[in-house]
Amino acid sequence: MNDKKQGILYIIMAGLFFALMTFFVRMAGNLPTMQKAFFRNAVAAVVALFLLARSEEGFKIKKSSWRDLFLRSFFGTMGLICNFYAVDRLAIADANILNKLSPFFAIIMSYFILKEKANKTEWLCVVVAFIGALFVVKPSMDMQFVNAMIGMLGGFGAGVAYTFVRKLGKAGERGPVIVMCFSVFSCIVTTPFLIIGAKPMSLYQIVMLLLAGAAATGGQLSITKAYTKAPAKEISVFDYSQVVFAAALGLVFLGQIPDLMSIIGYVIIIGSAVFKWNYNLQHELKL
Repeated sequence: MNDKKQGILYIIMAGLFFALMTFFVRMAGNLPTMQKAFFRNAVAAVVALFLLARSEEGFKIKKSSWRDLFLRSFFGTMGLICNFYAVDRLAIADANILNKLSPFFAIIMSYFILKEKANKTEWLCVVVAFIGALFVVKPSMDMQFVNAMIGMLGGFGAGVAYTFVRKLGKAGERGPVIVMCFSVFSCIVTTPFLIIGAKPMSLYQIVMLLLAGAAATGGQLSITKAYTKAPAKEISVFDYSQVVFAAALGLVFLGQIPDLMSIIGYVIIIGSAVFKWNYNLQHELKL
């Protein structure tokens, strides 16, 4: 397969893994967000360290990568914590669709970070997607609106993080290095909160969090590979498979049925993503 097809396959795999991650996080029950985030990243850190230890280059990191690795880790950690917070307080399909605003945020941030200019049609798709987000967020004065906005902030963090993943990939930095730095950084950030406010866990909760960490590792490695294979504008639409997987898991196992407003928002956001993707393909064929 060429790089683009490989990128599509990897991003669909990531969608399944991340949907499972949010499902297991929700199934872990009433635990602090930082505690869940720590376990999610601890598993990923161990796996990434193992992969690097077995690689020929070992733990070698390009000197030019340190700044971008820090920024990727910072925004990725912010996005992760906000996403986990939203997962515990919203329907998991709603939390996932808000997190999946990340490709649109990536388009915006790619202009500033990668100097990749989007055209008027792509900017229109970004605006339409955010209009769709309003249907999911449902602006109001209640706490659910605040929870939804935090979920949307998670999408922003993820979008910025993936933009730096793309930049690092173009510079030749290895995927496991990117995952390792992000995971270790997140563990360092969440450890103080874990020490201060950790709650005792049952064996069931430990298993759920370990499964969340394993699924997150699979998703992180897959999406890192995807964005190093092809530009976000070419493959990002397939990232929305995560919403479908999450909705199915929420319906079958949690009995969560999205309301009409959320469904309208899903259709607008995903429709905008599909239109943008198809437009890009048609535009490339004409060149």
